[in-house]
Amino acid sequence: MKQYFAFQWHITDECDQRCKHCYIFSEDNCKPLDSMNWNQMQQVVDNCSDMCEMYDRLPYFYITGGDPILHPNFWDLLQLLKEKNIPFTILGNPFHLSDEVCQRLKEHGCEKYQLSLDGMRKTHDWFRKPGSFDITLAKIGCIKKAGIRSVIMSTVSGANIKEIPEIVDTVVEQGVDIFAFARYCPTGEEKDTGMTPQEYHDLLDICQQKFEKYESEGCNTYFNKKDHLWTLYDYEKGIFKIPEGVEEGMIYSGCNCGNCHLTILPTGDIYACRRFESKVGNVFEDRIADVWLCDPMEAYRDYTKFQKCSKCELLSFCRGCPAVTYGTTGDFYGADPQCWKEVSTL
Repeated sequence: MKQYFAFQWHITDECDQRCKHCYIFSEDNCKPLDSMNWNQMQQVVDNCSDMCEMYDRLPYFYITGGDPILHPNFWDLLQLLKEKNIPFTILGNPFHLSDEVCQRLKEHGCEKYQLSLDGMRKTHDWFRKPGSFDITLAKIGCIKKAGIRSVIMSTVSGANIKEIPEIVDTVVEQGVDIFAFARYCPTGEEKDTGMTPQEYHDLLDICQQKFEKYESEGCNTYFNKKDHLWTLYDYEKGIFKIPEGVEEGMIYSGCNCGNCHLTILPTGDIYACRRFESKVGNVFEDRIADVWLCDPMEAYRDYTKFQKCSKCELLSFCRGCPAVTYGTTGDFYGADPQCWKEVSTL
């Protein structure tokens, strides 16, 4: 089977929330809300399909925003993807979901719907808006009832790191299908995630114990170890082993920047990664197939420049999160601020 190529597509900035860690408004709370028109959205689908045909891949869309359901052509887009047999996941809010809406999403081919929990009730509602926590839990049931896989994603920082284990318990209790967390990526003037390497390692340790406990009990929640520092953790615990026959210079997993993923913003700007300023083209001006091999994209694949990762045996499988590194230090190739591994950089 052909491999999928993932496009994280922000069709609009419109949203019912102003989350404290949102990339859209991190540097300008008064920025105009960008949104694609219907003609532009069709151009995006064609351009992405052309790119995948060029490189013998299948397109997969992660439709998001803002809240994508607020776009006036949201359902037109889903119908187009259905007609073209292109699979997709929705990354959105819970506020406009109902049994009827979720059933309609399922009929249009939605495979997964991702919601966020960034702490327990008090903390989550502080990050997002009052009432958001309870509404999110309530809508998990709507998603599952429609036969769509429910996904909960958490953004971890010093403000909520102690609550992540309780979130794990909550998603299992709610019957969530997939759970993952990733680290907060500093933007704007904030340059600190608020976590030391040891604190983050301790969190992974606690979560691993919970994952193993729930899995032994037959829990159906899939714990997606999204953060690439999980690879380092699993390697040190003997859970992950470097396969035999690994080719030097080949990338097998780890950070997707420059590998199997692109982000498209409502302006049409193409980013190598949404988590930091990484514009490499514009979908209305450039052929994505050409952008994929342009010099700015190639720069993100120059793994010899990684100050710490290039000296590590896990280079082909981990690389931490360069976006978090960039947000913290301003250097994409610097050392991941939460990586606890001692590697000589001499």
